[in-house]
Amino acid sequence: MDNLREKHWHHHPLSELDALLESHNQNGLDELTVKERQLLYGSNRLTPQKGKNPFVMFMLQFHQPLVYILLAASIVTFILQEYVDSGVIFAVILVNAIVGFIQEMKALRAVEALAKSMEGKSTVIRDGHKLVIPSDEIVIGDLVILQSGDRVPADLRLIRNRELQVDESALTGESVPSQKNLTPLPIDTTLADRDNMVYSSTLVTYGTASGFVVEIGDNTEIGRINTLIANTQVLATPLTIKISEFSELLLKIILGLAALTFAIGWLHGQPMLDTFMSAVALAVGAIPEGLPAAISIMLAIGVNKMAQRNAIIRKMPAVETLGSTTIICSDKTGTLTQNQMTVQHVFASYQDYSVSGTGYTPQGELLFNDEALSLNTDTNQNVISQNNVALAETLKAGLLCNDSRLFQQQSQWKIEGDPTEAALISSALKAGFNIEQQDKLLPRIDTLPFESQHQYMATLHQSSQSDSYIYIKGSVESILKRCGNALAADGGSIPLDVPRIFEEIEQMASRGLRVLAFARKLVTQDSKSVTHESINTDLTFLGLQAMMDPPREEAIQAVKACQNAGILVKMITGDHVATAASIARQIGLKEPSHDSTHNYAYSGHDLAQLNNQELMEVAQSSAVFARVTPEQKLRLVEALQAKGHIVAMTGDGVNDAPALKQANIGIAMGLGGTEVAKEAADMVLTNDNFATIEAAVEEGRSVFDNLVKFITWTLPTNAGEGLVIMTAILFGLTLPITPVQILWINMSTALLLGLMLAFEQKEPGLMNRPPRKPGAPIINFELMIRVLSVSSLMLIGAYALFAWAIAEGHSTETARTLAVNMFVFGEIFYLFNCRSLRYSMFKIGFFSNPWLLFGVVLMASLQLAFTYSPTMNTLFGSAPLSALQWLAVMAGGAVIFIVVELEKRYRAYQETQRK
Repeated sequence: MDNLREKHWHHHPLSELDALLESHNQNGLDELTVKERQLLYGSNRLTPQKGKNPFVMFMLQFHQPLVYILLAASIVTFILQEYVDSGVIFAVILVNAIVGFIQEMKALRAVEALAKSMEGKSTVIRDGHKLVIPSDEIVIGDLVILQSGDRVPADLRLIRNRELQVDESALTGESVPSQKNLTPLPIDTTLADRDNMVYSSTLVTYGTASGFVVEIGDNTEIGRINTLIANTQVLATPLTIKISEFSELLLKIILGLAALTFAIGWLHGQPMLDTFMSAVALAVGAIPEGLPAAISIMLAIGVNKMAQRNAIIRKMPAVETLGSTTIICSDKTGTLTQNQMTVQHVFASYQDYSVSGTGYTPQGELLFNDEALSLNTDTNQNVISQNNVALAETLKAGLLCNDSRLFQQQSQWKIEGDPTEAALISSALKAGFNIEQQDKLLPRIDTLPFESQHQYMATLHQSSQSDSYIYIKGSVESILKRCGNALAADGGSIPLDVPRIFEEIEQMASRGLRVLAFARKLVTQDSKSVTHESINTDLTFLGLQAMMDPPREEAIQAVKACQNAGILVKMITGDHVATAASIARQIGLKEPSHDSTHNYAYSGHDLAQLNNQELMEVAQSSAVFARVTPEQKLRLVEALQAKGHIVAMTGDGVNDAPALKQANIGIAMGLGGTEVAKEAADMVLTNDNFATIEAAVEEGRSVFDNLVKFITWTLPTNAGEGLVIMTAILFGLTLPITPVQILWINMSTALLLGLMLAFEQKEPGLMNRPPRKPGAPIINFELMIRVLSVSSLMLIGAYALFAWAIAEGHSTETARTLAVNMFVFGEIFYLFNCRSLRYSMFKIGFFSNPWLLFGVVLMASLQLAFTYSPTMNTLFGSAPLSALQWLAVMAGGAVIFIVVELEKRYRAYQETQRK
């Protein structure tokens, strides 16, 4: 029976299927064969993927260098009997681990959501009897019956068909339901074009059919996607990679300095315990305890900001990943386009008219030579005032030969029925037609529904004033061969110029427009029915209506903004190549460079011919990829990543899920997206709009900017504290600050000062910068020089004030209080420098971040308590200061602020000179 697998089922003629599947096209399988095949092939369900043990997943959250540092800090502070500090640090570790565990568990739900899509009941014929059975009991060779509303339970080759239409958007990305037929197809026919097949988990929207099951479970197209999802590795984000690298480097430096400190103290003959405690003090001082909490809180603030801009973040590091994005691979339908078919051109009496407006909203005008036509609404016929009867009749035919409904609901225009027919209604309403009035004037008395073998629909309308009319719409070929003449602008008859009509059609098709032809036939008033024979000849050609799903205006602006920001935008869609390329050019996707040999657009068939190296080049230079399979979407993402890009991928269907999971950031559609896509994604758009992605990229860049500001701000304190300890050991001096005081500085300032940088506004020109290079460090060379200079100033300031107080005869407690306040107020002054790493504080506005000012006031108040409260004096070994001593502290902080501002000005001057 294994010969049933790996067949090109779309290629075989119907006459061969019974023998190939060892089934019967009337009676189906017998029960004995069913049981044999259930044993051989198993159930029609997706195999659950084996996941990690939840406990192991949770414990792996602690397997990070920065967490090791924090665990060490927690243990050290516990040994020092600082139980509150130890508990706070451990609580930070635990919260981060819980958040990471929850996010990872959510990510694993994608396969579960996919498996649920195959549950349900199905109608089959076995032994000649119709049965309703659970879908998971279906076997290869079963004869399945489908009707409107059914979810297809397995991959089927159709053997009977009555106007079957299937929504395959979740699998193929096709924007309109696929019309099915029984015609055998070439072997190399792509998935989206296999019109004689239906696939598991797709939805029947119209008609009935029956077909043989040719694949079940994991071997269906949806099962292959399940395997792709399960085998796709979840990539580390640029932020997690950089933080991990930074943490490893920091860990090595801290351990090295602590060991060096211990060795120097031991060589100097200092007591072993004192030397050990000094090394511990250095480690505590150098560890940025507040960094993980700050990163988590800053990302959470970014999540909240993005939610306000219609982007829901499912995995927090995705906030920053957006800011690193170098390429956005976007779906077309509904993301870059309106997802609302719109008539854009009408061709009647051999003249071309434009139609303004987008979407289903019936607001717009008919234009001829760019001038709007005035409408005559005084007559019952509502004919265009320029008396172009052919134009009016073409629009009227689209309105009357129509089974859909366009209606307004809470200021939104919605449809019931086919998107194409809704577009025809909208164009007629724009021309001033009234639906109720036309239904009264020409009530419908009979209909020939659309059938795929005829490619047209016809309706008979009875008139009380004259002969009745049959209106027909359909494909150009099916209509023109039945026409004998054409309708003139004055209502008369003119010869049918077929070459002229096809010339117009080619021009429309080159712009990615879908074209429908319209005709009519006068019949006697007593005619009661319309038949195929009655409209086979002698039709009068009325005109053409050409439509497309137009691009969103805001998407055009968003694509331009992304490209100005150095982010490439690619379109990956299930639609046809010509349509996709036309939309891409309207949106403004960039053409390949002049010296490139690659095309603007490639089909899935084209991509299948390329090896991995060729695909990498094509993916880099070309803009449009149409009619692609799930595997090809995944290959495209992998190819771009292999070129060093940070890839954001959008999608809404099941077919998008593997690529969404593979991408550095997967973006699912919230309105039209499947649950599988949402579960595989890092971010969900609540409005399905590309402009939201551009806004999210901007927020992502802002979040990373603020993270860099925080790290640039916090490192000098940690480095300065470490240098103070090392200097004391090296020269055998008294420690200017104790380990407990170091903890006070680090924890209080990180919370009340550093975190306030998360509320900084976006800097000017944020979206005019190129994307950060993926391999670039968090802190570049220029910022590292700034960190070292500020660390040195803090070191000098702390020792200078400590030595001054001792020389003046003050107690060690007073001297240490001066050193602690030097660090704290040095950080406060430096905080204002860090509000922007390139611009002066005065340029971005002193009051533009009220949260930062609030944090400064609160921190200053705490330092007053640290200095003057007897309780704090006892806990931290502090002592009151005089006004002169406070003045010295402020002067030290001011020096830091002035030095950094001068350095910024110097760098700005250098940049100006380079330009």
